Amino acid sequence: MPKRILTGVVTRDKAAKTRRVEVPRLVRHATYGKILHRRTVCYAHDEENVSRSGDTVEIEESPPLSKLKRWVLKRVVVKAKQTGPEIAEVEGATAIPTKKMTKEKE
Repeated sequence: MPKRILTGVVTRDKAAKTRRVEVPRLVRHATYGKILHRRTVCYAHDEENVSRSGDTVEIEESPPLSKLKRWVLKRVVVKAKQTGPEIAEVEGATAIPTKKMTKEKE
């Protein structure tokens, strides 16, 4: 039997080599027939740490790797736009003065 492949969005990338991927799906309500948006949360193994939060990725079913991880990252489909530069990347970044800092100077 072939392994399942799902496409979803990375929602958490805090842990090393682990990504939380949400896979959206549509379900029809049994009584009223309204279309409902549901999501499946999968934890995927990302060996090279190539994906970031917001990326659209393809994940493939695998044997259990840990308590929660049952998927392996296959590829990054679409990279998310970077919202802004990281503080470490900005040269000569200084702290924004607050009321407490300005009172100490006086």
